[in-house]
Amino acid sequence: MKAIRRFTVRPVLPEPLRPLSDLARNLRWSWHAETRDLFQSVDPDRWAASGGDPVRLLGNVPPARLAELAEDRRFLRRLTTVADDLHDYVTGDRWYQTRSGELPAAVAYFSPEFGITAALPQYSGGLGILAGDHLKAASDLGAPLIGVGLLYRHGYFRQTLSRDGWQQEHYPVLDPNELPLALLKESDGTPAHVALALPGGRSLRARIWLAQVGRVPLLLLDSDVEENEPGERCVTDRLYGGGSEHRLLQEMLLGIGGVRAVRTYCRLTGHPEPEVFHTNEGHAGFLGLERIAELCADGLEFDSALEAVRAGTVFTTHTPVPAGIDRFDRELVARHFGADAELPAIDVDRVLQLGRETYPGGAPGLFNMAVMGLRLAQRANGVSLLHGRVSREMFAGLWPGFDPEEVPITSVTNGVHAPTWVAPEVFRLGARQIGVQRTEDALTTGASDRWDAVADIPDQDIWELRRTLREQLVTEVRERLRTAWRQRGAGTAELGWIDGVLDPDVLTIGFARRVPSYKRLTLMLRDRDRLTELLLHPERPVQIVVAGKAHPADDGGKRLIQELVRFADDPRVRHRIVFLPDYGMAMAQKLYPGCDIWLNNPLRPLEACGTSGMKAALNGCLNLSVLDGWWDEWFQPDFGWAIPTADGHDTDQDRRDDIEAAALYDLLEQRITPRFYERGQDGLPDRWIEMVRQTLGRLGPKVLAGRMVREYVERLYAPAALSHRAMDPDSARELAEWKARVRSAWHAVAVDHVETSATRATAELGTTLTLRVRVRLGELAPDDVEVQAVSGRVDSEDRIAGASSVPLKPAGGPDMEGRWLYEGPLCLDRTGPFGYTVRILPAHRLLASGAEAGLLAVPTDEVREAAGVLMR
Repeated sequence: MKAIRRFTVRPVLPEPLRPLSDLARNLRWSWHAETRDLFQSVDPDRWAASGGDPVRLLGNVPPARLAELAEDRRFLRRLTTVADDLHDYVTGDRWYQTRSGELPAAVAYFSPEFGITAALPQYSGGLGILAGDHLKAASDLGAPLIGVGLLYRHGYFRQTLSRDGWQQEHYPVLDPNELPLALLKESDGTPAHVALALPGGRSLRARIWLAQVGRVPLLLLDSDVEENEPGERCVTDRLYGGGSEHRLLQEMLLGIGGVRAVRTYCRLTGHPEPEVFHTNEGHAGFLGLERIAELCADGLEFDSALEAVRAGTVFTTHTPVPAGIDRFDRELVARHFGADAELPAIDVDRVLQLGRETYPGGAPGLFNMAVMGLRLAQRANGVSLLHGRVSREMFAGLWPGFDPEEVPITSVTNGVHAPTWVAPEVFRLGARQIGVQRTEDALTTGASDRWDAVADIPDQDIWELRRTLREQLVTEVRERLRTAWRQRGAGTAELGWIDGVLDPDVLTIGFARRVPSYKRLTLMLRDRDRLTELLLHPERPVQIVVAGKAHPADDGGKRLIQELVRFADDPRVRHRIVFLPDYGMAMAQKLYPGCDIWLNNPLRPLEACGTSGMKAALNGCLNLSVLDGWWDEWFQPDFGWAIPTADGHDTDQDRRDDIEAAALYDLLEQRITPRFYERGQDGLPDRWIEMVRQTLGRLGPKVLAGRMVREYVERLYAPAALSHRAMDPDSARELAEWKARVRSAWHAVAVDHVETSATRATAELGTTLTLRVRVRLGELAPDDVEVQAVSGRVDSEDRIAGASSVPLKPAGGPDMEGRWLYEGPLCLDRTGPFGYTVRILPAHRLLASGAEAGLLAVPTDEVREAAGVLMR
C-alpha cells in the first residue's frame, strides 16, 4: 500500500543527549573525525546503514539505546568534549581575525551547486565540490562568508547501468526535513520567503533553508512551496535539468532571490551585511541586477548604481570554452524583466546590454551570462594560471585594443579541503610525526610552502600506509561492483568472480570525473591490445578503477561509458579494470586514497583546473596527467608524470588521440610500472616511495583550499571591500559621469607625434633614452588620462612580448594645435630585439585597472613610421 501523506518524525533526545542534535545539524561533522567517531559509537551498525549521516542515524536509533547512552558517563564526557570543541571552533578567533588591514565584514558567495557532504546531495561535479571546499576552508580560516544556492528536490541524478552498460538516471525525491537543514523563520515563527515577479502577474516564491557549514551559513532556496503554481513549484526540481526558460528561472532565483535571501538572513540574525559579492560562474550573475535595483530604489541612477555594484563584486569563471557558458535567447530574457515582470524600475534594454556579445563573432540574439558577470564585476579570475590565460584570450573582445595579457582577468588556482579528502590513516601518520594540532593547522591554513616533517617518515611506514589504503579500496570496489551487477540484473550465482577483482599488491590507477567528450574517458581504450597487455602483464600488471557520470542529455557521453563498461565486462580483464556507477563524494573519499596513480587526459587546454588529482595527491597518490589546469602550473618530475600533448593546429582529433594514447602507454610501460615494481636492498620500491614523499611534502601544501581562500581574501575580497567603501553615492555618480564624459570624447584622443633621443638602431644594455610624445586630448584634460610608454622584447613581426609600461609626465601644452607634450625616460633593460610604443588610457582614482574602461589610443601607422628606430 502507498501512503497518502508523509511525515518526518524527529526523535526526542533525552536531555543529556541534546547536544547531539546541534552536532548533527552543523556539517562540520563531515570533516571532523572526532565528531564522526562519536556518532559512530552511538550505534555502529546503524551508523553504517545511514551512510555516515548523523541526522538519519538519530532518526533510527531505538529509544532504549538513547536512554542507555544518557546514563553512560564515558559517552557523556566525550559528548561534552566534542560539543565544547565545536563551540570554540565557531566562536573563537581564527586566521581571518588575526589579519591586519581592512577586510570585508562579510562576503556573499553564490554558486548553483555545493558539494558539502554526500548527506546533502546538491552537486553534480567539480564546480559544486569546489564551492563546498571553498565554504569549508573559509570556515576553518574564520572568513565571514555566507553561501547562497538552490535546494534541488531531486538533487543531481543517481546513476545505474543497464545489462548492456547504458547509463540510466534515477531522481530520488529529497525531503528537506530529513536533511541536515533548518528552515529560516521570521520572528513570529512563520517560514521566511523571497518572491520574484513573473510575466502575466504570476510570482515565484521560495523558502530559505539553512545549512550550517562550520562557521559559514549556507542559504538554499526552495520553490516547492504550496503558494506556487505547479510550474513554479518545479523550478528547483533538479540540478541542470529542464529547458532554457527553466534554467533562466533557476538563475534568476539564484541571483535575484539569493540577494533577497541574504538580506532576509542578515535582518533576522544580525549577521553583518556583505560588502563583497562573489559569483561562482555565470549562473548567479543576476545578483548584480538586484543590487543595482536596490541602489536605484535609494535614489541612484542606473549608471551610478552599476559602478557601485561593480566595485564590490568578484566574478570567477570556470569554463575554458564558450560552449560551457549559459546563453539565453534575448527575447526570453526580455520577457522576464521590465514593467510586467521582475525589476520593473530597470529599463529592459539596459538589462539586455549587459549580456550582449558585442565582440567580433558574438551572437547578437543571445544573452551571455558570463559576459554579464564580467560587466557587473570589477574583479574577475580564472581558476589556474593556464585557465587565466585562456580566459583572457576568450574574453579579450570585451576589451578591444588590449593585448590578451592585459585583459583584467587574473587567476586564483583552485584548492581542495584537506580535512574532507585526506584519509584518516594519512592524518594519523602526520599526527604521529608532529602532533594532532599541528597537523590540523597544516591541512587547514595552507600557510607553508613545504611540509618538511614528511622527510622524517620512515620508508616502511609510507609503504605500509599505501598498501593499507589500496587494500581498503579493493574491499570497497568489490562491494560496489557486486551492488552494481545486481542492479544490472545479475544473480548471486553469477558473481563469484567479484571476489577476485583487483589485488592489493598491484599498481592501481584511478580515473573518475564527469564524462564530457573533452575529458576523454576512453582514451585508454585507443589500443585495446596494448592496454590488455598492461593489465595482464605477468610481472608488472596494472589495475584500473573508473567512475563517472554523463549528463542525462549527453548521449555521446553515455556511449563513452558504455564502450568502457563493455571492455571492463570482458572476462579476460574484468579482474583488472572496473567501472563503478553512481560516482559521488562518498565513493570519491575511498577512491582517491587507494590509488597509486591518478590519471587525467583531457584535451589541453579544456580543463580549467581539475581538482581530483589534488585530492589524490594529498593521500600520496602520484599524478599522471596532460599538462592542463593545475598540473600545467605545478608539475615536476618529482611529483608524477606529464603526458605529452599533440595540440598543433594541423593535428586532427583522431590523430591527436592516437599520439597521446601512445604516449600514455609508453609512460606506463617504460617508466611507471618499472618504478613501482622495482625493489631496493631493503625490499621496498625506494624510488616510488621518494616520489610519494615529495608529493606529500612539496605538492601537498600548494593544493590546499586554505591557500586558495587566503588568496581570494588578500587579492580579491580585501581590495573589493575597499572599493566598495570608497564607492559611496557621490563617488559612484562621479565615476559614472566621468566614464560617460570620457567615452563621448574619446574619438578625439590621439597620439600625434613620438620621438626619442636615439640616433642609431643599436644601443648598450642599460642605456636610458628620452621619450617625447605629443598627444591630442580633445575635450579631455591631462587628469583624465595616462600616457604610457610600453616596451620590451619584440618578435619578428615587431610584437612586444613581456611588455612593461611606465607613465610619462605632462611637460607642457596645449600648444597652438591643441596638443599636449609628455616626456619620460625609456630604459633599455633587455638585450636583443627591443621595441617600444606609446598609448593613452583613461585614468581615474576609482578604476581598478587601466583596461577597465575598455578604451585605448595608440599611434597610427604614420606616427609609428615617423617615430624613429627599433633598437636591436
